[in-house]
Amino acid sequence: MKKFNLIITGCILFYLAAFFAAGIYFKLQNQKAGSEYLVEVNRIMYDFKEGGGFSQRSLFETEYISEISFLKQEDLEDQQKNQQFFETKNGLKMHIEPLIVEDKVLGLIRFDYIDKTDQVKMIRIVEGLIILSGIFMLAVLFYIRNRLLKPFIVLSNMPYELAKGRLGTEIEENKNRFFGKFVWGISMLKDNLKASQVKTLKLEKEKKLLLLSISHDIKTPLNSIKLYAKALEEGIYDTKEKQTKAVRHIQKLSDEIEGFVKEIIKSSSEDIVPIEVENSEFYLKDLVDQIREYYTPKCRLVMTELVIGSYENKLLKGSRDSAFEVIENIMENAFKYGDGRQIDISFYEEEYCQLVRIKNTGQKVRTEEMPHLFDSFYRGSNVGSCDGNGLGLYICREIMRKMEGGIFALEEEDGMSFHLVFRM
Repeated sequence: MKKFNLIITGCILFYLAAFFAAGIYFKLQNQKAGSEYLVEVNRIMYDFKEGGGFSQRSLFETEYISEISFLKQEDLEDQQKNQQFFETKNGLKMHIEPLIVEDKVLGLIRFDYIDKTDQVKMIRIVEGLIILSGIFMLAVLFYIRNRLLKPFIVLSNMPYELAKGRLGTEIEENKNRFFGKFVWGISMLKDNLKASQVKTLKLEKEKKLLLLSISHDIKTPLNSIKLYAKALEEGIYDTKEKQTKAVRHIQKLSDEIEGFVKEIIKSSSEDIVPIEVENSEFYLKDLVDQIREYYTPKCRLVMTELVIGSYENKLLKGSRDSAFEVIENIMENAFKYGDGRQIDISFYEEEYCQLVRIKNTGQKVRTEEMPHLFDSFYRGSNVGSCDGNGLGLYICREIMRKMEGGIFALEEEDGMSFHLVFRM
């Protein structure tokens, strides 16, 4: 902002200096133009008095005087000659001097000269236009400063505050049409982060309480198993019947422990990431337009052919934003694990549902891995050195379930395809 203020100040000073310099220059030029023709008149009159008449040299050496006329004393009363003598000529101005010799007026001398002050006026007009242009430029600079740079600097610290986890920072309201959506988005991001933080802390607390409770519950059957095992080891159960009964008790207690372990695993796998879907209705065309707008330039950049098939615009149940998030995850997987030749998006209906098929060419997932493809933290053998955490397809499945839809994958002849099921 300081540099921008210096630029504005520099522009103002430059235009002020240019304005005053031009004003002084044109004033001097105007004074010079208004007096130099008189110098030439005086010189010609001097030459006349010294030489006894006008010479051709007198006119050749003038810059302003273009013509000299003489009206005799006796012709002053001739109306026609008077009219011709005093008649103005196009583009010229006149200066009349009496011709006096030995205190006797012999007549009038007319000097026609070029008035160069008209050129000065034109230059002044040009100067005025330049000044107006400068004022306009400064107005634009001030507009950019006040409407774009200043609000942006106020907001620029907000992402840093959010990254540091300072979610209590308030965002000032801004009605600027350039930043209204940005401020709204940052505000939503802050609220979502705050809600996620609260929800995460709540889940962590619940899971810790659950683990403590289950750990306490496990101790009882575990101690009983230890007692039965020690009794069997020391031969306390001396009959076959007693030994069988003890083994059955151990088996029963083991089943209880296994149930507790399953409960721990289930609790750990639930709510890995907070997934919220605001179900309503959206048109398929709006979703397709969003896909085309976002992924056409991206596919062009990585030289992947994007093919979007024909479809009928249907009203679907769910959330368009959440549906796009699912497609986004699948598309990113296609970029990562596909061969980059083609991504094909097609549409079909089945059992009163709208299905969206996203197919990419490239390496397939092994048949035995297909049932685990949507499990959390699961990554297939075809991932190679690609980064990932195995949550993308798990999130897709959870979103589709919350929209009362579904998702499944199929092996294709030259790649993989994912099918999204939307209710109509």
